[in-house]
Amino acid sequence: MTEHNDTVVDDTPASDQAADQGVDATSETTAPIGAEQADVTTDDTDTDTDTDADGDSDADGDSEEADPSATSRRRPAKVADLEREGEVAADFLETLLDIADLDGDIDVDVDGDRAAVSIVDSDEGRVPRRLVGQDGKVLEALQELTRLTVQSATGERSRLMLDVAGHRAERRSTLVELAHTVIEQVKATGEKAALDPMTAFERKVVHDEVLAAGLSSESDGVEPRRFVVILPA
Repeated sequence: MTEHNDTVVDDTPASDQAADQGVDATSETTAPIGAEQADVTTDDTDTDTDTDADGDSDADGDSEEADPSATSRRRPAKVADLEREGEVAADFLETLLDIADLDGDIDVDVDGDRAAVSIVDSDEGRVPRRLVGQDGKVLEALQELTRLTVQSATGERSRLMLDVAGHRAERRSTLVELAHTVIEQVKATGEKAALDPMTAFERKVVHDEVLAAGLSSESDGVEPRRFVVILPA
């Protein structure tokens, strides 16, 4: 059996929500470090069905995530609405785990303007890592399915973030470290640098770190080889 725990965090200030957005542009072709040169898209809407993430299946795409004006275009999510999303998602995931006879508890949280749901190890056993899959592909599919379930129940498009066994948290930590390394490289050389292709979730993590460091970044290429380019000041 599964159970879920609710933890609610107040909405972040508007300034933090704006900082949650990266910087988007898709104008130049830059070959990613250690990767083949990617095709370039001029479509600023960049509809990542986050395969983000998130990032993430993220129907917003990293271009919207990276655009500070996107906050004003979206209807502000109330904490109560996000709590409702989390509860619907938790019920769905509990049922799924029970049907599949898989172990795991459900943690529900509110992270800024998103509901955040995690499947974690339970007293009965560990969450099967096959729910993450190679390169997180199963997790992405499960997140998209969960978002669709929430949308069906609430009538609103969901930006819910799903994690399984701490996979996203661990990946985020790795990406933050990578972003800091490349940011320092760009500051030292004054030249832009491109990263390897990433999911929308991963790109957003990098965009956020670049913005916090006082630089700008853009997403280039087309899925599944869309990548982040960090630009000098």
